[in-house]
Amino acid sequence: MPPIRREDFERLSTYPFVVVSWVDDRGYPMSVATDFSVDAERAAVALRATAGDMATIPTDRAINVLGSHIRPTPGQGYDERRYLQLWGTAAPASDGQLEFAPTRSWGWDESEIPFFEYSERSVPQSRKYLAQLSEEQGRTIRPRLSAGWLFLRTTRLPFLSATAVPVLLGIAVAARGGTFDLWLALLTVIGAAFAHLAINVSNDIFDTLSGADEANVTPTPFSGGSRILLYDLLTLRQLIALDAALFAGAAAIGLVLVWATNSATLLGIGLVGIGLGLAYTAPPLKLVYRGLGEIAVALGFGPVMLLGAYVVQTGALSWEAAVLSVPVAILVALILYVNEIPDRPGDAAAGKRTLPVRLSPTVVTGIYLGAAALAFAVVVAGVAVGLLPVAALVALLPAPLAWQVYGGLRRLYTQPYALMPVMATNIKLHAYVGILLLVGYGVTILYGFVSFG
Repeated sequence: MPPIRREDFERLSTYPFVVVSWVDDRGYPMSVATDFSVDAERAAVALRATAGDMATIPTDRAINVLGSHIRPTPGQGYDERRYLQLWGTAAPASDGQLEFAPTRSWGWDESEIPFFEYSERSVPQSRKYLAQLSEEQGRTIRPRLSAGWLFLRTTRLPFLSATAVPVLLGIAVAARGGTFDLWLALLTVIGAAFAHLAINVSNDIFDTLSGADEANVTPTPFSGGSRILLYDLLTLRQLIALDAALFAGAAAIGLVLVWATNSATLLGIGLVGIGLGLAYTAPPLKLVYRGLGEIAVALGFGPVMLLGAYVVQTGALSWEAAVLSVPVAILVALILYVNEIPDRPGDAAAGKRTLPVRLSPTVVTGIYLGAAALAFAVVVAGVAVGLLPVAALVALLPAPLAWQVYGGLRRLYTQPYALMPVMATNIKLHAYVGILLLVGYGVTILYGFVSFG
């Protein structure tokens, strides 16, 4: 425990009363609430009884003095949470009170450290406690989640929207040209999902081994990884086994698709995709550690997946599919880009030199706005030159969300938890544009079917 500081006495004085706790002769925990006064100059606390008998507070053993505060907020929970614990001994004072002389302190103030960060900073201590408990009990004691929640957290399943958008669009482009095979389409979606989940797991393995996850004490639901290894929810061996199974599933489906289409182009696209996924965090390339993560994500979740899905259906490449993959690639890269912002301190400490680590806030936010504008400009240009259907212009409707994200980044850049709604909006931007592009292609395909019978 940290030693007592003058500011601890000053902070204690802000509480209306304290609770004094100790262990009695029979081993039972005891406590009593009492008034008090603080003498910071003398590093002492005078305790006055307002409940119970003052004589019950012992002077022959260590006691704990706790000041705490919490404010209920209707419909939201609680805020303004803080507490301060002091340990030491008490002695009778000349005025009939007890004088408490603390020697150690421990506390938390939500205005200084948000609750989630405070929880993360306690993880190493929690792991030490569970290791000690395991040794005492003679069996392994670790945190547990249900199988469903554990799989969801380990693989980060909700992020599969980043895969669904390009794969379905690749299939839609092929269908617009008159080619569609349902079973090949289903296999493509499943295989791409396996590959995405495998890449998620491998990224967590290498980020944990590199120390990036442990250095990050401000994770959010959108950033900071799954932290499965950091929380001891799975062992490294178990996570590697899961990763191998997911990669094996993706590879098996990929080989079936190559065999079914007899396409060397598809084999090349698949190998590039797996290579990018591994090189993202795995040594020796570790692309995200070198500020190249956005490029890897853009290629993998843009051209690789969209063109791959198109090639499965048609056996060839097309300019239409290539152009359509560009806005999808940019917007999915911007998800990573924004999600890296709250991870800056931890990434920098672990040598993970992402773009938000390398660049100033002004440059980072400016790049975001420029890249988002470029994504929408490509859609307009694709329609203008006749490569994309006119109905694809419906994808411009979510453009104001990009401006909202830009404004949120400018205001909240240094506040990880305040940024969570901004990150959520940025993910919605990618999803909405993808869905509306699918709607545009669906309308175009339906129109062509009705017009030409």
